[in-house]
Amino acid sequence: MNRRLGLGVAAVAVAATTSGCSLGDGLYGVTLPGGASLGSHPVTVTIQFANALDLVPQSSVEVNDVPVGRVTSISLAPGDRLADVTVAINGDVRLPANAVASIQQTSLLGEKYVALAPPLSAPPVGRLQDGQVIAVTRTSDGVQVEQVLGALSVVLNEGGIGQIRDIAEELNRAASGRTGELRHLIGSSRRVITQLTAHRSTIITSLRALNTLAATLRADDSEIAQVLNQLTPGIAELAGQRRQIVAMINALDHLQATTEHTVAVTRETTVEDLRLLGPVLDQLIAARSDLPKSLQVLATYPFTPGALRDIKGDYLNGFVTTDLHTKGGRTIHVHDWVAHDHRSSGRQPATIDSPPTLLPSAGADRAAGAVTR
Repeated sequence: MNRRLGLGVAAVAVAATTSGCSLGDGLYGVTLPGGASLGSHPVTVTIQFANALDLVPQSSVEVNDVPVGRVTSISLAPGDRLADVTVAINGDVRLPANAVASIQQTSLLGEKYVALAPPLSAPPVGRLQDGQVIAVTRTSDGVQVEQVLGALSVVLNEGGIGQIRDIAEELNRAASGRTGELRHLIGSSRRVITQLTAHRSTIITSLRALNTLAATLRADDSEIAQVLNQLTPGIAELAGQRRQIVAMINALDHLQATTEHTVAVTRETTVEDLRLLGPVLDQLIAARSDLPKSLQVLATYPFTPGALRDIKGDYLNGFVTTDLHTKGGRTIHVHDWVAHDHRSSGRQPATIDSPPTLLPSAGADRAAGAVTR
C-alpha cells in the first residue's frame, strides 16, 4: 500500500515537473478549474493601475460580483510609473467604452480581483472593444485591510482615545446646572432644522443659482482679469490725488456746516416770505384762464392775431374794464369807449377826467390824457 502511494506521488511530481518545463509562465499558465468561461470570442483589454497591489495572473475579473474573465498578464507600463494589467473578458458581456475598473477583495483575507462597472459620474458611452485601454484616470484601488488596520493603529496609539474620559467629564461639567438652557438650545435647533427642511427647495434653488453665477464668472474670467488690470492705473491715480480728495471732502463738510447755519438763521424769514407769497400765488391761480387771453392783445409790434381783429381801417376798437383803487377814493368803471385817430377825423382825443377824490391834484393833469391807440 505504501509502495503504491509512493509511486503515485512520484508520478505526479514528474508530471508537474514536465508540465512546468513546457510552460513559459509556470503555474500561472495553467487554467484553474471553476473559472469564468471566456466563450468563443473573448475580448482582451489593458487596464492601467497606479498600484497593482497583490493582483496576480489568473485573478478573476468580475462585473456585479459575477466572474466574466481573468487576468492574463501584469507588466510595467512604459515610464515605469504604472502597471499594465491585461485581462480577457467574455465577448458576450456588454460594458460601455468608458467603463471603470478597480481592484477589490473577495473577503477580509480573501484574494484580489478586478471589478469592472459602468461609470457613476457620467452616462455610458459606446461599447468596450477588443484591444481597448482603460486609462489610469478611470481606475482605482479598493480599500485594503492593511490601510484599515494602519488607520486604526494611528487612532488607538496616537489619537484621542485616551482623552475620551476627559472629554466626557468636561461635557458633564459644562452641562451641570444648565439643563433648561440645553433643552431650550435643542428645541431651538430642532425648529431651525425644521425651517431649513421646509425651505429646502428654495435653498437648493438658491445654491443652483449661485452655481450658475459662479460658472458665468468662471467663463468670463479673462474679461474680469482684464478689467481688474485696467483698474490699476485708475487706483494709482486716485492714490496720487489723495490730498486733493481729502481737501475736497473737508470743504464739503465745511459747506454743509455753513448751509446748516444759514438755514437755521434764515428759517423764520424764509417761512414768512413763503407765507406772504401764498396770496399772490392764489391770485395767479384764479387768473390762470384770463392771463393768456390778455397776452393776446399785448401792445407789441407786429400786432398779435388777437389785436388784428379789432383794427378796422384807421381806428381801433377797444373794450376796457378798469378798476382804479386809491386810498380814501372811489371806483370808476369805464366801459366800451371808442377812440378815433384825431388826425384823420379832426376830433380831439377822448379823455377821462379824474374825479376830485380819485387822484391827488398834482397828478390829476398827468393822469388825464389821450387814450387812443
